[in-house]
Amino acid sequence: MAASTSDIGDSEPAPRRSRLPRPFRPYRTGHYRLLSASLALSLAGSGMWAVTVAWQVIAIGAGPSELSLIAAASGIGLVGTALLGGVVADRASRRRIILISQLAKAVAVGSATVTGTMGLLTPAQLVAVAAALGIADGFFYPAYSALVPAAVAEDDLLAANGIESMLRPTLMHVLGPAAASALISLFAPSTALAGVAGAHLLAAACAIGIRRFEPASTGVRGPETRATPEPRPVTRSRISRAGGHVRSAVGDLGAGFAYLHSTPWLIATLAFAVTFVLVTNGPVQVLLPFVVRDQGMGGPREFALALACRGIGGVVGSLTMSALPLPRRYLSVMLLAWAAGCLPLLALGSTDRLWIMMAALFVHGALTSGAMVIWGTLLQRRVPPAMLGRVSSLDFFVSLSMAPLSMALAGPAAATWGNQWIFLVAGVVPMVAAALAVTVARLPRDEIDQPLDRTR
Repeated sequence: MAASTSDIGDSEPAPRRSRLPRPFRPYRTGHYRLLSASLALSLAGSGMWAVTVAWQVIAIGAGPSELSLIAAASGIGLVGTALLGGVVADRASRRRIILISQLAKAVAVGSATVTGTMGLLTPAQLVAVAAALGIADGFFYPAYSALVPAAVAEDDLLAANGIESMLRPTLMHVLGPAAASALISLFAPSTALAGVAGAHLLAAACAIGIRRFEPASTGVRGPETRATPEPRPVTRSRISRAGGHVRSAVGDLGAGFAYLHSTPWLIATLAFAVTFVLVTNGPVQVLLPFVVRDQGMGGPREFALALACRGIGGVVGSLTMSALPLPRRYLSVMLLAWAAGCLPLLALGSTDRLWIMMAALFVHGALTSGAMVIWGTLLQRRVPPAMLGRVSSLDFFVSLSMAPLSMALAGPAAATWGNQWIFLVAGVVPMVAAALAVTVARLPRDEIDQPLDRTR
């Protein structure tokens, strides 16, 4: 069973009943407030980066192909470290993982800030920075996901996932892009890069402020201490033990794959996610700024406004889902909501009207974010706590395994066939994949046999 706030230790008492609305009850605990603040600042930095890097690429005279490489580098970094990140999250201090990953992101973007200010920034350096950001996220997100059940009561998990799903679009698609757009318009892309680095530094500061605690399943026994073990000489027995730790980590990873293989609903959902990411990530993340520019809808401000509508839709969808009881047909509703959220993408390849793009992205954000609330709660209630870090990392690894390919292909594919055909595929294919997942894996039977309100 997931640890409640009373399981965290003596650093903070169990929260008292409050009059907070149901979607915001996780904020009753100080641990969660700091954890959520760290996530929020990290998401804001990511949102600023998405806009800043696009216009930084344009500023140095590059185009869609270079931006595809930059986006693909980030995806490769994330996918390449997600599995390791999950194993580490189940074996080490999750708070420390969050701290180190945010510091690494600040340093990486800070280096681009310096060279950008000096006029020396190149696409190659942006590729390297993007890869570093992806690697850091490969450790950050499994640690965060596995730490949430220890920071809130079990009956607040749906609300906590709703908060995350609200923060993600609000900060990644509204406030972050808006801040970056303002800095670019008033100053230069390099100034916006400095803002990105600052956001990640503040996220690291929040992680420092989290009182030291870990759930028992991580292997950290009780509250962490400041004491540093006295250095010991390297001996053959210590080398042998190190080899044992490596074998144990490989065994932990194998156990995660075994759990995946034995869980049909998880296989079906991740198979859908592979298709979803392949056909939507590249068009949405790579092509949108060029669609805004080339189809006569404007520049950085209009692009940020379109992303803001996607974010506002995400907030509406997340808040609505977190305020309601979980649907009885939670697996079917989740997959079909994800798929239906892609249908508005059909309009993006041909429209030259900004309001149509804004409306399409609003619906896309609302439906896909609502589905994410169900998904996060589903993992935290049906996956054993000791496996949660690994399963979260498998989620990132499997579902995002196609992200680098999608982003690398988006630019060349659009140049060959045009935006209209690319967004046609992005709109239609997910619905076909969702229907197949629901029927082939017999998800309607599974969700009735395993209702979430009776699980764990």
